[in-house]
Amino acid sequence: MAVLAIGTVATSLEYYSQVRKAQREYEKAKNTVQDIVTSFHRELKREAEKLDIVAFKIEGNFARADEGLKKAEMLEKKLMPIDGQISIVSQSLKQTSTSILSGLTDLETKIRDIEVAQEAVKVRIAGFEEQIQKMTTASEIQSEPLMPVMPIRRDKAMGALTETEIAVLEKLSSEGPKTAPEIKEEVHLSREHTARLMKKLYEGGYVERETGKIPFRYTIKAEMEKLLKKTENAQPT
Repeated sequence: MAVLAIGTVATSLEYYSQVRKAQREYEKAKNTVQDIVTSFHRELKREAEKLDIVAFKIEGNFARADEGLKKAEMLEKKLMPIDGQISIVSQSLKQTSTSILSGLTDLETKIRDIEVAQEAVKVRIAGFEEQIQKMTTASEIQSEPLMPVMPIRRDKAMGALTETEIAVLEKLSSEGPKTAPEIKEEVHLSREHTARLMKKLYEGGYVERETGKIPFRYTIKAEMEKLLKKTENAQPT
């Protein structure tokens, strides 16, 4: 009995020791699980705070986007009347430019008509001057006594002309009628200089001018051509 009692006591002590050991293990595991749960809750709380911050930023961005959209709509409403005004101004400018171009075209036509009329008047005046010159020459020939023909010196016959002008008359005499651009290429003068030269010869009665088309074609007068040939062939005595 004593041995049985001792064995029972020993078994009980061993069982109690195992229970205490299991209890300590349980407490240890319980603390570990609590630490894990606490850490997990802490992480969840941090993530929730981060999500709240992100949600706040998203809401702010949506609010700013909505405000920007409203400003854009207001600006569009303000620009609509300006677009209409710009369209009206553009149409007005087009009409004005069309009117100005039409006026310029009419003015150019009138100026061209005036120039043609002036040329016609100059031609008629030149014809009158030629007739007067012929009549004066004929009367002088009839009134003067017959005298031996004396050679005409070139410097006296052409005293009012420059060498270039004489050269132009000689080219018209030898090569026939020419326009001002053609004469310009041969005498190597500027367009303005050539135009002034031919105007002087025309107004001086040395050449005739065809006004049927532009550029005008110049022809040396018959009496001037004869005078040139005489001055070229005559030798001073």
